Amino acid sequence: MAAVQQAVVQTNDVEKAKYKYSKVSLSLENCILPPDKLSPSPSQVDGLDPEAELELRILGCELIQISGILLRLPQVAMATGQVLFQRFFYSKSFVRHAMEVVAMACITLASKIEEAPRRIRDVVNVFHHIKQVKSGKTIQPLILDQNYINQKNQVIKAERRVLKELGFCVHVKHPHKERWKKTTRLFECSALTLCKEI
Repeated sequence: MAAVQQAVVQTNDVEKAKYKYSKVSLSLENCILPPDKLSPSPSQVDGLDPEAELELRILGCELIQISGILLRLPQVAMATGQVLFQRFFYSKSFVRHAMEVVAMACITLASKIEEAPRRIRDVVNVFHHIKQVKSGKTIQPLILDQNYINQKNQVIKAERRVLKELGFCVHVKHPHKERWKKTTRLFECSALTLCKEI
């Protein structure tokens, strides 16, 4: 009898262990990265100066914000792209991955996540335009040659790499989104109150 009970307990333990990692829980409470991932970052391990890494992070987020504005994306999509960009580079190095290509991949992926998809061609064109404006060059349209095709393929591969590295956990819960919903409800209630008084 005791042997049967022990076998049942062992079977239950095996079943529990089998499903131990089956649930992914993302919330504002568990979204902060652990200290061992923050310092030293993979870029610092590869020899990149912390100030240079910070500047690359800021530049990548600025590129995502500017491109999102030019692509007429909602602010939530731009914020999602920036979060994906930061998450990716806390697990991969700036030394080994091109910042601009990853930024293009993140804004493309974020536009799909937030249900405002943009073509990769449009994203590549916008980044080309931003680069010309920042360098002070005369604005020329992007030539659709082999370089364009290679860059487009790099963005597609980078998008897959971001998804793989993040384990396809790309849900981002923005704190300002909740605030916006509450503010909108408040204005709706105020408008209804005014309508009833009139």
